[in-house]
Amino acid sequence: MEHVLLYLRVFLVGGVVCLIGQILINKTKITSARILVSFLLLGAVLEAVGLFKYIEEFGKAGITVPIVGFGSSLVNGAIEGAKEGLLQACTGGMAAVSGGLTAAIVFGFVFALIFKSHPNKR
Repeated sequence: MEHVLLYLRVFLVGGVVCLIGQILINKTKITSARILVSFLLLGAVLEAVGLFKYIEEFGKAGITVPIVGFGSSLVNGAIEGAKEGLLQACTGGMAAVSGGLTAAIVFGFVFALIFKSHPNKR
């Protein structure tokens, strides 16, 4: 039963993130790219002010898997790097997310080789 409650919390938090994104897409003229960047910045701000850890404790992967978690990881890496020195403060964020970035680039390249893109017809 404990696992079911955990899955429900993860689904709730991830669902709220997606719901906010969908509302922004449907009700505003904000482009998807700007919404993506806004979510990344939201994760960065939540991490910087210390609220992200509380949401993460409750929602686990529901908040860390979306782009909000990527923003949090960038700031967390920069904060950890700043403890070591000024240069590490600049490079710590990228070091923290380098595995995810590498995977995104590699998978994007592989899928670009496999599939053929089609232009949007609007």
